[in-house]
Amino acid sequence: MSVLPDLHLHYVQACQNLSQPENPFIARVLQEADKNDEIGTKGITLKLAGNNHLVPVPRVTDDDLGVLVSVLGQAAFVTGLDLAYNLLTDAGAKTMATFLQENSSLRYLNLMFNDIGTSGAELIAGALHSNQSLVHLRMTGNKIGNQGGMFFASMLTINSTLEKLDLGDCDVGLQCLIATALALTQNKSLKAINLNRPLLNNKQEETTVHIARMLRNNSSLVELHLGKHGMKNFGVERLCEALYRNSTLKYLDLSCNNIICDGVKFLGELLKKNRTLKILDLDANRIEDVGAFYLSEALAMQNRSLEVLSVVKNNITGKGLVALAQAMQSNMTLSHIYIWGNKLDRNSCVAFAELIEFGRLEPGCTDVAPYQVDGEVFLAEQSHGLARHRFWTPRCAAVAPGAANASLEILPVSE
Repeated sequence: MSVLPDLHLHYVQACQNLSQPENPFIARVLQEADKNDEIGTKGITLKLAGNNHLVPVPRVTDDDLGVLVSVLGQAAFVTGLDLAYNLLTDAGAKTMATFLQENSSLRYLNLMFNDIGTSGAELIAGALHSNQSLVHLRMTGNKIGNQGGMFFASMLTINSTLEKLDLGDCDVGLQCLIATALALTQNKSLKAINLNRPLLNNKQEETTVHIARMLRNNSSLVELHLGKHGMKNFGVERLCEALYRNSTLKYLDLSCNNIICDGVKFLGELLKKNRTLKILDLDANRIEDVGAFYLSEALAMQNRSLEVLSVVKNNITGKGLVALAQAMQSNMTLSHIYIWGNKLDRNSCVAFAELIEFGRLEPGCTDVAPYQVDGEVFLAEQSHGLARHRFWTPRCAAVAPGAANASLEILPVSE
């Protein structure tokens, strides 16, 4: 460590003094801290995630967290803390909430897939009423429920520092989504929010209507994830109506919904006039060939702003895929396209193989790779996409980060 050596030495000594040297948790903290050789004005992120499948690691418990935060107050250079996939409960959330109220240097906190519930969510959200340093919070996979989500919605009406909030897979409900949408009509700081997979019993798409109203007035949100909302054509139409008046949203995730070709018609019309959207994720819907034609028409003729389109697993046959490939021939802005999981035929394989062969489509910007057998062209799947590693990141560099999660390259706000 060449920068801030005194601070780092103090941090290491504090860790060693708080427990026996053979304590596996403390040993791991020291090991992870020593991996960071770029302590400077940006600080470091201490990575203590418990999902390393290549090297067994001890998982952080509530007691371990108490030890950790007692020394982080003396390590201002630690600006990020990754505690994903550990064993933290509401007791650990209480410790973290106290730390957030007292700490002024932590900017990134990842608590995804722990065992934090509603009371823990209340404590952490309450701490953010006064915290003025945290910029990015990930609560993904903690079953905080609808009431826990309501605490975060209330926080968004007060906090003016947080820029990225991830509440995906948190079992939030109807009231939470409506309250969050209302909060974001006034909030001017949040740039990215993940609301994937809420628990909704109402199929009237009431939440989508409220989110659409929010988009009409919000002038700060750049990234919005609405996967697994049960959204249908009605909801897509409401969103498109709102986005005609929105000039900030660049990343729209509508994956895993019930969108068919009629809903994509509204998106096609929007793309003809919208000059802001850069990433559109329609994975795991059912747009079929007609929907692909709507998209290809908009992209070929008028849209020159969209950079990424994902239509993975949409029951599109060769005709629709060829239309999308042809649209790329005339649209030089669209640089990434993901099509795996559809009904590839000979013509579609040849069309995308030619895009790659002639340099129109870079191999790292799509999820298919051409190969030949007995002179016939086929496409193989690549581990590329918009969010293939949203929930985990491999320690080995088998896939370049820019290919595994292209959204991080195009919109750093999603990092």
